Amino acid sequence: MNSNARILSTIALGALLIAIGLVSFVNLSSHRTLDSTPLDSGMTSAARSSTVAAGKLAANFTLKDLKGGEVSLASLRGKVVFLNIWATWCAPCREEMPSIESLYRDFKTNRDFVVLAVSQDTDGGMVRPFVEQNHLQFTVLLDPRNDVGERYDVNGIPETFIIGRDGRIVAHHVGPYDWSNADIREALQELIKSRQG
Repeated sequence: MNSNARILSTIALGALLIAIGLVSFVNLSSHRTLDSTPLDSGMTSAARSSTVAAGKLAANFTLKDLKGGEVSLASLRGKVVFLNIWATWCAPCREEMPSIESLYRDFKTNRDFVVLAVSQDTDGGMVRPFVEQNHLQFTVLLDPRNDVGERYDVNGIPETFIIGRDGRIVAHHVGPYDWSNADIREALQELIKSRQG
């Protein structure tokens, strides 16, 4: 690993740990969960931009997976969710996919952790061949209208959000990242072990 990657990795880990501490503080002081605050389906631009901050509730969405089934974020309450926004035409997205697959494989037996990759491809027909060719096993969702990107105020892809058990955003990373990093896995393990309020 070169020195720039090591520095970025250290910064990302520090941000994730600070965010975990912030979410724990918010949970202890407010005891609010997604059950007591409705998930907004029609957010304004001002509300959208606030959803990316650590400690804010993650906006709900419901999308189809590659098998035609529906997945909603609200149905995953109580789990830690790794939410990645990407597209097949995005070179940095394609570059980070193997590390997301590695992360998924390390955690796939843990029922309290979910990986969701939301494709912004307008042609959903491009997604399945890419997933099959790269042997990706995590859940891929189709969002041809970019609804999730708009709700999460995504300005460039890939972007990744770590969502805690209580539905609040714990961390937000813009750009490609090596998710196979041992420090990230350790931080995610700690987040999974933690319980809300």
